[in-house]
Amino acid sequence: MLLSPLLPNQVTCQEPLSFFFLRTFELLPGISMESFLISKSGLKPLPRICIRPITGLVPRNYFSKPRFLHTSKCFSDLKVTTPLKVASVEEDEEINERMHGINKLGEQEQETRFDPAAPPPFNLADVRASIPQHCWVKDPWKSMSYVVRDVALVLSLAAAVVYVNNWLVWPLYRVAQGTMFWALFVLGHDCGHGSFSNNPKLNSLVGHLLHSSILVPYHGWRISHRIHHQNQGHVENDESWHPLTEKIYMNLDNNELTWLFKFPFPLLVYPFYLWGRSPGKTGSHFDPNSELFVPSERKDVITSSLCWTAMAAILVGLGFTMGPMLLLKLYGVPYWIFVIWLDFVTYMHHHGHQDKLPWYRGKEWSYLRGGLTTLDRDYGWMNNIHHDIGTHVIHHLFPQIPHYRLIEATKAAKPVLGKYYWEPERSGPLPFHLIGVFIRSLKEDHYVSDTGDVVYYQN
Repeated sequence: MLLSPLLPNQVTCQEPLSFFFLRTFELLPGISMESFLISKSGLKPLPRICIRPITGLVPRNYFSKPRFLHTSKCFSDLKVTTPLKVASVEEDEEINERMHGINKLGEQEQETRFDPAAPPPFNLADVRASIPQHCWVKDPWKSMSYVVRDVALVLSLAAAVVYVNNWLVWPLYRVAQGTMFWALFVLGHDCGHGSFSNNPKLNSLVGHLLHSSILVPYHGWRISHRIHHQNQGHVENDESWHPLTEKIYMNLDNNELTWLFKFPFPLLVYPFYLWGRSPGKTGSHFDPNSELFVPSERKDVITSSLCWTAMAAILVGLGFTMGPMLLLKLYGVPYWIFVIWLDFVTYMHHHGHQDKLPWYRGKEWSYLRGGLTTLDRDYGWMNNIHHDIGTHVIHHLFPQIPHYRLIEATKAAKPVLGKYYWEPERSGPLPFHLIGVFIRSLKEDHYVSDTGDVVYYQN
């Protein structure tokens, strides 16, 4: 009864004794009910454990009291036996530290979670200003040196394989020559962007020679590729490797689905794209009246189509001269290796990231936000052979920069781009690591929703 004055309300005899004790220990500071009960059972009281409160994933009160792993009776009966085991101070502190570490990690993950669809905190001018001025300078002599190097390698490979004419050498030749055809394409691609030189006539001449030699209509492709750069990341307006809408996807027949999504057929679609464009779009890179082109571009398209036709005629003549089988081995198979390289590289620049990247419509799209959805890729030894085309983000934002300045420009721009730049996975000598990424993307990246201004690939 000495304790009764401490209670805000007088305890009556009708109240249970257990209720009296609970009410008492709630009001006595510094005394816990557990400590009192343990001391009454004959054990030495444990020192009071003061653990700082935890925030985050673990409830604040979880470790605020000593924890009994087992008791034989409920406390409410006041018939308390000695606990079989009491958690030690050291165990409590160790568990507490571990849980603090987990909670801290969870808080950091929440703080660092990044939304790639969020508008970037910088603009295109900020990225441009970060790139050294000399990276914008086009050196036509340096550009021509790459053309001379690549053409010399193409001719040397052909001469060497004909001279040796060994069945062991032919497979190596086909892969090597097809890769060099791809390198020629990249140089012609630079001509189309105007990054080869400041002279449009030189760009057009070299571009026609390089692209026509590998059966690419220079102006027709140059114009459609310009449309791709200007509309990258836009669901409807992008030109190449853009996503299909769900409605278009659901209307594809089995043959179309196979060519677009079943490995290895998507690696062979480029020649068909030149003739018929992508599903959902009409026109041709060879037709001057195609909706791809405006009236002022028709003369250029006719010129390129005539150059393509002239190259095709030369190949037919060579077939009669040297025989179709030798022509197939020297040119035909390497041509398809080139097509595989082109489809593989261009696809990987816009697909296959481990995190889904957004596609835009309407007011959500901008040139900068669309360009930031492209990806850099590391191709190992191939980087130098195909003129650093894997350094793709800065190229997409600023296609006027020569290919031999892209690595330096990217390094300078990365602090500005921050999390909007996706660091490429490092490759071994050959980019075999990207094959699995390519196949996985074909299985997962099929279409986007018919509605919405920020959408992601679905399957």
